Amino acid sequence: MESFHQKDLGMNGPEIKEKATRQGAWGIASAIDIYDCNPDKIRCADTIRRFVIELCELIEMKRFGETQVVHFGEDEKVAGYSMVQLIETSLISAHFANATNAVYLDVFSCRPYDPDIVRDFAERFFEGTRSILQVNLRA
Repeated sequence: MESFHQKDLGMNGPEIKEKATRQGAWGIASAIDIYDCNPDKIRCADTIRRFVIELCELIEMKRFGETQVVHFGEDEKVAGYSMVQLIETSLISAHFANATNAVYLDVFSCRPYDPDIVRDFAERFFEGTRSILQVNLRA
C-alpha cells in the first residue's frame, strides 16, 4: 500500500493531535482521498454503515443519530453513495465514486483525534492501494 501524507502541518498524526490539544484548536479537519478501492465495498450501503460504526469506535467519537447513506448521480462520473454521520463533536462525511473506485472521506471534530489512524483504517477497510491525507487545524 502506498500512502501519501500531505505535510501541511509538517507533523505526523499523533503530533497533530497533541498540537491541537496544546493550542486549544477548535478542531481537526481531515480530507482523505483513497484510490483503487474494492468496488463491492464502496457500492454497498450496509458496508459503508459498518465502516462508520467501526471508525467512530476506533477514534472514540460518539455518533449522533443514524448514518445517512444515499446513492445518487445521473452523471456516471460522480455517481455513487454519499454518507453523512453526525458525531457529538461535529461530523464525518464521504462520497464513494463508482467510476473511479475512489473514496473521498472528510472528518471534522472539535475533539482531537489522530488523522493517520483514520486514513490507515479507511484505506485498509476499503482495500485501497494508495491515499492522500490533508489536515488542517481549525482555530
